[in-house]
Amino acid sequence: MSDSERPFHRPTRFAGFRFDALHGADDPAVTSNVAHETAAALLERVRRHPDPEVVSRLVAYTDDNGIDAIAELWSRAAAHSLPGALWRIYLIRLAIRDDPYATSLQFQRGTEVLQSIDTVVAGAEAPTGPGEIVELADRILRGVFEGDFAVALERAAAFCRISAAGCTSLADDAEPTEPQRASLLTRRALRFSELASELAAAADLWRRDSLD
Repeated sequence: MSDSERPFHRPTRFAGFRFDALHGADDPAVTSNVAHETAAALLERVRRHPDPEVVSRLVAYTDDNGIDAIAELWSRAAAHSLPGALWRIYLIRLAIRDDPYATSLQFQRGTEVLQSIDTVVAGAEAPTGPGEIVELADRILRGVFEGDFAVALERAAAFCRISAAGCTSLADDAEPTEPQRASLLTRRALRFSELASELAAAADLWRRDSLD
Protein backbone atom coordinates (compact mmCIF):
# COMPACT_ATOMS: atom_id res chain seq x y z
CA MET A 1 0.00 0.00 0.00
CA SER A 2 1.54 3.28 -1.10
CA ASP A 3 1.43 6.32 1.12
CA SER A 4 1.00 8.57 -1.90
CA GLU A 5 -1.91 8.67 -4.31
CA ARG A 6 -1.18 7.24 -7.72
CA PRO A 7 -3.46 7.16 -10.77
CA PHE A 8 -5.35 3.95 -11.43
CA HIS A 9 -3.46 1.46 -13.53
CA ARG A 10 -4.55 -1.53 -15.57
CA PRO A 11 -5.28 -4.36 -15.24
CA THR A 12 -6.14 -4.14 -11.56
CA ARG A 13 -7.25 -0.49 -11.64
CA PHE A 14 -6.52 -0.37 -7.93
CA ALA A 15 -4.11 1.88 -6.07
CA GLY A 16 -2.98 0.99 -2.58
CA PHE A 17 -4.27 4.16 -0.99
CA ARG A 18 -7.79 3.10 -2.03
CA PHE A 19 -7.63 0.32 0.56
CA ASP A 20 -8.12 2.89 3.30
CA ALA A 21 -11.32 4.20 1.74
CA LEU A 22 -13.00 1.04 0.45
CA HIS A 23 -15.63 -0.41 2.73
CA GLY A 24 -18.43 -2.91 2.54
CA ALA A 25 -21.97 -1.98 3.37
CA ASP A 26 -22.67 -0.50 6.77
CA ASP A 27 -26.28 -1.62 6.62
CA PRO A 28 -27.07 -5.28 5.81
CA ALA A 29 -30.26 -4.11 4.09
CA VAL A 30 -28.26 -3.02 1.02
CA THR A 31 -27.07 -6.56 0.39
CA SER A 32 -28.70 -7.83 -2.79
CA ASN A 33 -29.87 -11.33 -3.60
CA VAL A 34 -27.48 -11.32 -6.54
CA ALA A 35 -24.47 -10.91 -4.25
CA HIS A 36 -25.50 -13.82 -2.05
CA GLU A 37 -26.45 -16.09 -4.93
CA THR A 38 -23.27 -15.52 -6.92
CA ALA A 39 -21.03 -15.94 -3.89
CA ALA A 40 -22.75 -19.15 -2.79
CA ALA A 41 -22.83 -20.60 -6.31
CA LEU A 42 -19.17 -19.83 -6.97
CA LEU A 43 -17.95 -21.22 -3.68
CA GLU A 44 -20.07 -24.36 -3.87
CA ARG A 45 -19.13 -25.16 -7.45
CA VAL A 46 -15.40 -24.67 -7.06
CA ARG A 47 -15.10 -26.31 -3.66
CA ARG A 48 -17.01 -29.37 -4.89
CA HIS A 49 -14.52 -29.82 -7.75
CA PRO A 50 -11.41 -27.76 -6.92
CA ASP A 51 -9.67 -28.00 -10.28
CA PRO A 52 -6.19 -26.44 -9.82
CA GLU A 53 -6.45 -24.44 -13.04
CA VAL A 54 -9.84 -23.02 -12.11
CA VAL A 55 -8.65 -22.11 -8.63
CA SER A 56 -5.56 -20.43 -10.07
CA ARG A 57 -7.73 -18.38 -12.45
CA LEU A 58 -9.98 -17.27 -9.59
CA VAL A 59 -7.00 -16.32 -7.44
CA ALA A 60 -5.55 -14.24 -10.26
CA TYR A 61 -8.90 -12.97 -11.56
CA THR A 62 -8.43 -9.37 -10.49
CA ASP A 63 -4.92 -9.30 -11.93
CA ASP A 64 -6.38 -9.76 -15.41
CA ASN A 65 -9.83 -8.21 -15.06
CA GLY A 66 -9.56 -5.55 -12.37
CA ILE A 67 -11.53 -5.25 -9.19
CA ASP A 68 -14.57 -3.59 -10.75
CA ALA A 69 -16.59 -6.73 -11.53
CA ILE A 70 -16.09 -8.19 -8.05
CA ALA A 71 -16.83 -4.84 -6.43
CA GLU A 72 -20.05 -4.58 -8.42
CA LEU A 73 -21.18 -7.94 -7.04
CA TRP A 74 -19.92 -8.01 -3.46
CA SER A 75 -18.55 -4.72 -2.14
CA ARG A 76 -21.91 -3.51 -0.79
CA ALA A 77 -22.69 -6.77 1.00
CA ALA A 78 -22.80 -6.78 4.79
CA ALA A 79 -19.52 -7.67 6.47
CA HIS A 80 -20.98 -10.73 8.19
CA SER A 81 -22.12 -12.40 4.98
CA LEU A 82 -20.55 -14.75 2.46
CA PRO A 83 -20.21 -12.15 -0.32
CA GLY A 84 -18.95 -9.60 2.21
CA ALA A 85 -16.29 -12.00 3.44
CA LEU A 86 -15.18 -12.87 -0.11
CA TRP A 87 -14.96 -9.18 -0.99
CA ARG A 88 -12.70 -8.53 1.99
CA ILE A 89 -10.37 -11.40 1.08
CA TYR A 90 -10.00 -10.08 -2.47
CA LEU A 91 -9.51 -6.53 -1.20
CA ILE A 92 -6.70 -7.61 1.12
CA ARG A 93 -4.96 -9.52 -1.67
CA LEU A 94 -5.20 -6.54 -4.00
CA ALA A 95 -3.81 -4.19 -1.38
CA ILE A 96 -0.88 -6.52 -0.77
CA ARG A 97 -0.07 -6.99 -4.44
CA ASP A 98 -0.42 -3.27 -5.17
CA ASP A 99 2.43 -2.41 -2.77
CA PRO A 100 4.13 -5.51 -1.36
CA TYR A 101 7.02 -3.45 0.01
CA ALA A 102 4.84 -1.32 2.29
CA THR A 103 2.57 -4.18 3.33
CA SER A 104 5.49 -6.46 4.12
CA LEU A 105 7.11 -3.70 6.20
CA GLN A 106 3.88 -3.22 8.15
CA PHE A 107 3.41 -6.95 8.61
CA GLN A 108 7.03 -7.57 9.64
CA ARG A 109 6.87 -4.77 12.20
CA GLY A 110 3.63 -6.24 13.49
CA THR A 111 5.23 -9.62 14.07
CA GLU A 112 7.91 -7.89 16.13
CA VAL A 113 5.57 -5.96 18.42
CA LEU A 114 2.50 -8.20 18.65
CA GLN A 115 2.84 -10.97 21.21
CA SER A 116 0.18 -13.43 20.07
CA ILE A 117 -0.39 -16.61 18.09
CA ASP A 118 -1.45 -14.57 15.07
CA THR A 119 1.94 -14.91 13.39
CA VAL A 120 1.55 -18.69 13.42
CA VAL A 121 -2.08 -18.50 12.26
CA ALA A 122 -1.28 -16.18 9.35
CA GLY A 123 1.42 -18.57 8.19
CA ALA A 124 3.83 -16.18 6.50
CA GLU A 125 7.48 -17.09 6.16
CA ALA A 126 9.85 -15.17 8.41
CA PRO A 127 11.34 -12.74 7.84
CA THR A 128 8.48 -11.49 5.71
CA GLY A 129 9.60 -9.53 2.67
CA PRO A 130 7.66 -8.46 -0.43
CA GLY A 131 7.87 -11.90 -2.03
CA GLU A 132 6.70 -13.69 1.10
CA ILE A 133 3.77 -11.31 1.65
CA VAL A 134 2.53 -11.76 -1.93
CA GLU A 135 2.79 -15.53 -1.55
CA LEU A 136 0.81 -15.33 1.69
CA ALA A 137 -1.96 -13.33 -0.02
CA ASP A 138 -2.26 -15.93 -2.77
CA ARG A 139 -2.27 -18.84 -0.31
CA ILE A 140 -5.01 -17.27 1.78
CA LEU A 141 -7.23 -16.71 -1.26
CA ARG A 142 -6.47 -20.17 -2.63
CA GLY A 143 -7.56 -21.62 0.71
CA VAL A 144 -10.99 -20.06 0.19
CA PHE A 145 -11.59 -22.38 -2.76
CA GLU A 146 -9.73 -25.56 -1.89
CA GLY A 147 -9.29 -25.66 1.88
CA ASP A 148 -11.21 -24.98 5.07
CA PHE A 149 -13.00 -21.71 4.40
CA ALA A 150 -13.06 -20.78 8.08
CA VAL A 151 -9.30 -21.30 8.28
CA ALA A 152 -8.80 -18.99 5.29
CA LEU A 153 -10.88 -16.32 7.00
CA GLU A 154 -8.99 -16.76 10.27
CA ARG A 155 -5.64 -16.49 8.48
CA ALA A 156 -6.79 -13.28 6.81
CA ALA A 157 -7.98 -11.94 10.17
CA ALA A 158 -4.61 -12.77 11.73
CA PHE A 159 -2.84 -10.98 8.87
CA CYS A 160 -4.98 -7.91 9.53
CA ARG A 161 -4.34 -7.92 13.29
CA ILE A 162 -0.59 -8.17 12.72
CA SER A 163 -0.68 -5.42 10.09
CA ALA A 164 -2.73 -3.19 12.39
CA ALA A 165 -0.12 -3.57 15.12
CA GLY A 166 2.64 -2.84 12.61
CA CYS A 167 0.93 0.28 11.30
CA THR A 168 0.39 1.55 14.84
CA SER A 169 4.05 1.01 15.71
CA LEU A 170 5.24 2.71 12.51
CA ALA A 171 2.85 5.60 13.18
CA ASP A 172 4.42 6.09 16.62
CA ASP A 173 7.85 6.23 14.98
CA ALA A 174 6.71 8.76 12.38
CA GLU A 175 4.75 11.07 14.68
CA PRO A 176 7.63 13.34 15.78
CA THR A 177 8.89 14.14 12.27
CA GLU A 178 6.15 13.03 9.83
CA PRO A 179 2.76 13.69 11.45
CA GLN A 180 0.86 13.39 8.18
CA ARG A 181 2.30 9.94 7.50
CA ALA A 182 1.63 8.98 11.11
CA SER A 183 -2.01 9.98 10.66
CA LEU A 184 -2.30 7.88 7.49
CA LEU A 185 -0.79 4.86 9.23
CA THR A 186 -3.12 5.28 12.19
CA ARG A 187 -6.15 5.30 9.90
CA ARG A 188 -4.80 2.25 8.13
CA ALA A 189 -4.33 0.47 11.47
CA LEU A 190 -7.98 1.15 12.28
CA ARG A 191 -9.05 -0.22 8.89
CA PHE A 192 -7.01 -3.37 9.44
CA SER A 193 -8.51 -3.79 12.91
CA GLU A 194 -12.02 -3.45 11.50
CA LEU A 195 -11.29 -6.04 8.81
CA ALA A 196 -9.81 -8.42 11.37
CA SER A 197 -12.97 -8.28 13.50
CA GLU A 198 -15.23 -8.72 10.49
CA LEU A 199 -13.29 -11.70 9.12
CA ALA A 200 -13.06 -13.40 12.52
CA ALA A 201 -16.82 -13.03 12.95
CA ALA A 202 -17.39 -14.44 9.47
CA ALA A 203 -15.20 -17.45 10.29
CA ASP A 204 -17.22 -18.11 13.43
CA LEU A 205 -20.48 -17.87 11.48
CA TRP A 206 -19.16 -20.27 8.81
CA ARG A 207 -18.24 -22.84 11.44
CA ARG A 208 -21.80 -22.59 12.79
CA ASP A 209 -23.22 -22.92 9.29
CA SER A 210 -24.70 -19.44 9.62
CA LEU A 211 -22.74 -17.42 7.04
CA ASP A 212 -25.00 -16.73 4.08
